[in-house]
Amino acid sequence: MTVVGIITALIVGLIVGALGRLVVPGRQNMPIWLHMLIGVGAALLGTVLARAMGIATETAGVDWGELLVQVVVAAIAVAIVAGVGGRRSVTHR
Repeated sequence: MTVVGIITALIVGLIVGALGRLVVPGRQNMPIWLHMLIGVGAALLGTVLARAMGIATETAGVDWGELLVQVVVAAIAVAIVAGVGGRRSVTHR
């Protein structure tokens, strides 16, 4: 994993994590920083997965394949955690 890959994963993770509230329907009981933290971790995992699958290559510009894997993994992770966290809320009658 290169420095550029790590920086890209951090940026993608912050953006996707912040936008995770828009992707997941309904109300999420999670702060925005937690969405962003989940997005960063998932984007780093996406970089590792892209490298393991042979999608990520050393290019002079943006590696669109790696970026796509990062975005997909981060969006899925935010949706899963927001969905699981939403079920734990207390309902008052």
